[in-house]
Amino acid sequence: MKGALENIRVTAREQLAAANDLARLEELRVSLLGKKGELTAILKQMGKLSAEERPVIGQLANQVRAEIEQELADRMAELKDAAMNAKLEEERIDVTMPGFKSMIGKTHPISLVLDEMKDIFIGMGFSIVAGPEVELDEYNFEKLNLPKDHPARDTQDTFYITNNILLRTQTSPVQVRTMEKQAPPIRIISPGRVFRSDAVDATHSPLFHQMEGLVVDKGVTMADLKGTLELFVKKLYGEDSVVRFRPHHFPFTEPSAELDVMCFNCHGKGCRLCKGEGWIEILGCGMVHPKVLRGCGIDPDVYSGFAFGMGVERIVMRKYNIDDLRLLFENDLRFLDQF
Repeated sequence: MKGALENIRVTAREQLAAANDLARLEELRVSLLGKKGELTAILKQMGKLSAEERPVIGQLANQVRAEIEQELADRMAELKDAAMNAKLEEERIDVTMPGFKSMIGKTHPISLVLDEMKDIFIGMGFSIVAGPEVELDEYNFEKLNLPKDHPARDTQDTFYITNNILLRTQTSPVQVRTMEKQAPPIRIISPGRVFRSDAVDATHSPLFHQMEGLVVDKGVTMADLKGTLELFVKKLYGEDSVVRFRPHHFPFTEPSAELDVMCFNCHGKGCRLCKGEGWIEILGCGMVHPKVLRGCGIDPDVYSGFAFGMGVERIVMRKYNIDDLRLLFENDLRFLDQF
């Protein structure tokens, strides 16, 4: 038995020295020191020894076990150090190598102009109000004085989800919701996305952005509307901007008008962008219809107001001399990098 223990000591030393990974080391630990290991098998036979031999063999067995455990721990530490050094070598970074240039994003021209528009109106005392893009027919049409047979309610112009739910065709519903919740004086703008069933061309898109404004107070007149919008255009485009107001009709305003800016592309001569007219219509406006005020709980005999709505994309095109609306939605980096 003494010879067997010495043989285990020698064999274990050789096997542990030859182990080249942690998995193999675990196998050796089990085979040498486990419940069914070689050393345990020998210790189970100690009951057959005489009283004189038992302490001698027991002492030798404990010594062999201690040596194997120590060699096992030393070898495990060596393998772990080697594995760590190999990993560090593999993942080493050469800090002297040139880095990769990161792509830096830029603000989209629509966002640039929208932020500028907001700043202009905030400077005139307006607050910003938002509303849902999925809207009720009641707020998108009925409360804005659009009768059931109005062409704007036709399915060829509007994306209906159900008979009473649709994608808003304008941000005007935000004005109605505000008037229902807030008593005059009111001075708000409501920027956001709107949806209409339009064919895509140089000046139209089924998805575009609008900014609408509303002022309701005592003594508000058409002169206040005209002055506000002229100031806005000159702040946005410059003091030399040329504008004109044309009589128009909107169901929710009376009287109504459209505001045009002289075409930047042809300077009033007529071209493809302005469809030969020399002017680009950028917004509709007017005095809030008494029926709309009354429907929102505001007495039209006491209060009056004006409203306006503009397509943000047309403002962007006028500001940056862009002659095709589609460029704003195609995500062409050659175009976007210019901003």
